[in-house]
Amino acid sequence: MTDSPFPLEASPEQAQRAIADEFAFFGDWSERYQYLIDLGRKLPPFPDSDKTEANRLHGCQSMVWIVASGDADRLDFAAASDSAIVSGLIYLALRVYSGRSAREIVDTDASYIGDIGLAKHLSPTRSNGLAALLAFIRDRAQSALA
Repeated sequence: MTDSPFPLEASPEQAQRAIADEFAFFGDWSERYQYLIDLGRKLPPFPDSDKTEANRLHGCQSMVWIVASGDADRLDFAAASDSAIVSGLIYLALRVYSGRSAREIVDTDASYIGDIGLAKHLSPTRSNGLAALLAFIRDRAQSALA
């Protein structure tokens, strides 16, 4: 996954602050949803050959595929979804966690979700999917540390 743009910021905390700052520019949630969709379009291409049942993230209403690579020093994640908004949620998670050490991942709570008001504006199925995505990332980091 050498073509990954992540990480964009030097630390997960800086990434979460940048996300909060960007979302603060938008006055209402229709604009924020549009921004999420735009972010999802920035995800690196995900090979069709990786869109397998083995790489499918369960717990999401949408189809989501995710692949992890690396070790405790650096874990990279590539993911894709058939949903535009979910792709944006993936982009935000990868921005915070991909390209980081397993220790950084485990030690970083996803505070950006509350900071930008996302938790209050996602449907229950999208909230469950986001929780499944974050759990996958955390589990891979825990495994790398073991």
